[in-house]
Amino acid sequence: MARGAANPQGSSGENITHFVSVRMRLQGEGDLLMTLYSIDDVYSQTLVPFPMSPTTNIQPTRLCNFNQQRASLNIGTTEKDEWFRINRIILFTREFGTMYPG
Repeated sequence: MARGAANPQGSSGENITHFVSVRMRLQGEGDLLMTLYSIDDVYSQTLVPFPMSPTTNIQPTRLCNFNQQRASLNIGTTEKDEWFRINRIILFTREFGTMYPG
């Protein structure tokens, strides 16, 4: 568990989690592309890109609807000379279930 994390009990990755939204403290130029992936990249969900600015006073949020045991967030840009700096990523989640049927 990372230092300063909110949940001192450790991992609970076996339960099914509903990934609700992503919020970032972000600076940059261009569009930040984001995709959520399940374990072994079986399922994915592409999120609406963040338009970036070198200076900003907001932390933008993107909604998602992704139900998986674990997920990874792929972040990137596609155009030349685009750049980004991320100071904080917050994933809003809630427990959806304890097991899959069957």
